[in-house]
Amino acid sequence: MRLLAPETSDLIELAADWLARKENHQWLDFQNGRQPVTPALLKIMVQRDTHFLRLYTDAHGNPLGICGLNGIDRTVNTATFWGASGEKSFRTRGYGTLAGSKFLSLAFRDLGLRAINTWVVEHNPSLRIIERLGFRYVGRQRQCHSIDGRACDRLLFDLLASEHRELDESRWRRIEESQRDAVHEVRSAEAR
Repeated sequence: MRLLAPETSDLIELAADWLARKENHQWLDFQNGRQPVTPALLKIMVQRDTHFLRLYTDAHGNPLGICGLNGIDRTVNTATFWGASGEKSFRTRGYGTLAGSKFLSLAFRDLGLRAINTWVVEHNPSLRIIERLGFRYVGRQRQCHSIDGRACDRLLFDLLASEHRELDESRWRRIEESQRDAVHEVRSAEAR
């Protein structure tokens, strides 16, 4: 897995397309939900020092999703983490967790951040990623997010640099291989 800076127009357009999809943007909040994510907005975000973005790839270099930091505060060394899976067929395979771990290591090391916070809308399946990354639950913002006209809560989390542990990529590959082998065994048994 690699983390790529969205430096080309192709990567920026690809990421903007992912973020414009309802399946992704309903869980996020850019410009207080008033502004859709466009290539122009992403290009501006890439150029500002208050944002830090990386696309993540599979082992073959194919882009799968995006991780980002918004609201980077260089005075107190904090930021807000977010991410989205672009390719649906790769969801629930651990790529988002592994990418998030690598991205957080990069952010803590290269940006010198002390704490990173995030929020997850209740019922969002990505909550499991945040928990696996070691974020700690710190509270709830009630009825502050709207999905299809329904008010939802946001669950608030934070992670200190001293608490972060980068996940081992080889461990994740072994887990993925064992899951793939188990599925193959089940299908073989069903075919008999």
